[in-house]
Amino acid sequence: MAKEKVLLAYSGGLDTSVILKWLTLKGYEVVAYVANVGQDSDWDNIKEKAYKSGACEVIIDDLREEFVKDFVFPAVSFNALYEGRYYLGTSLARPVIAKGMVEAARKTGCSYFAHGATGKGNDQVRFELTAAALAPDLKVIAPWRDEDFFTVIKGRKEAMEFAAKYDIPVKATVSKPWSSDDNALHISFEAGILEDPAVCPPDDMFEYSKSPKDAPDKAEVIEIEFDKGIAVKLNGETLSPYNMLMALNKLGGENGIGRVDMVESRYVGMKSRGVYETPGAAIIMAAHRDLEGLTLDGSVLNLKEILMPRFAALVYNGYWFSHEMDCMRAMLDKSQEYVTGKVKLELYKGNVTCIGRSSDYSLYNMAVASMEDDGGAYNQSDATGFIRLHSLPLKMHASRKK
Repeated sequence: MAKEKVLLAYSGGLDTSVILKWLTLKGYEVVAYVANVGQDSDWDNIKEKAYKSGACEVIIDDLREEFVKDFVFPAVSFNALYEGRYYLGTSLARPVIAKGMVEAARKTGCSYFAHGATGKGNDQVRFELTAAALAPDLKVIAPWRDEDFFTVIKGRKEAMEFAAKYDIPVKATVSKPWSSDDNALHISFEAGILEDPAVCPPDDMFEYSKSPKDAPDKAEVIEIEFDKGIAVKLNGETLSPYNMLMALNKLGGENGIGRVDMVESRYVGMKSRGVYETPGAAIIMAAHRDLEGLTLDGSVLNLKEILMPRFAALVYNGYWFSHEMDCMRAMLDKSQEYVTGKVKLELYKGNVTCIGRSSDYSLYNMAVASMEDDGGAYNQSDATGFIRLHSLPLKMHASRKK
């Protein structure tokens, strides 16, 4: 009988290399799927390691533009921050990777979908909810929730011993006292010494950004142009979504922008400490929010502010491909119809300051807003009746209390 085929989300690290070998020992034929979402990786080396670990096929899928265009930029347009601070870097990467995995599984005839996410984290939920939404017939293998696996491979020490036993080519170096995960949107750090929320991250941990203390003493002024809520030009130069984000990552990193250190609420119930560097998104979102202030009606701004935490939670919890998200996206697209214009920003030692904005669709009328002679553009006496009507419920409540 032909072996059943498994598509494995593969990174080339210790865990997924061990899992790949473990799956082959279980009798599966394994296709290693490697998603390029902008992380710094040696693709040829990863491919070689996958084959040496037992893969029958290796797919390296370039998802960089799709990731930024279809996942990152919509989140930026919603001004989405999970628990008010997290730019959703890992959360947004997982659905695009899982979507690519489903498509690759179909092409390669795999009936199983496997990942190396642990049973304590959010990623297991994100991968599997995406698979359930896009390919409910695919069966899931999650080794870190399988007793046959985690009772033998209990941690890094056992994983290294397993790798040595089966000649799996992984680097047996002393790891940094934390783990990291990077993509075009951010790099995240957790575990190790960071598990104590009272411990300050060491300066040499950060990779995307300078410390604000070490950033240049002179402010850098840039201009971002938006078309329907999407950043399309930087300092007059048209850039693709991915190239736009990478250019802003560099500018933001040089100026110490985008560092976040927080304790967040995982979907699986526990609290988790994470440290993030997201310089490009911090810049785009600051500019985007400012342009919305110029071009969106106050009631639409308020509606977006009310819905944003729900949108962020859907992303964080793995529901990108849900019907509720479809409804959110439809509202988002409608809200961005007039968010077109230019925003000038000043970058300085960790700060992003908007210093000018303009739009052909501006709702700002200088004559109406002016504190000088407005030539009759606004009749101030109209406010008397306005205030009288709005004060009526307050007066009635006051009389009731008496």
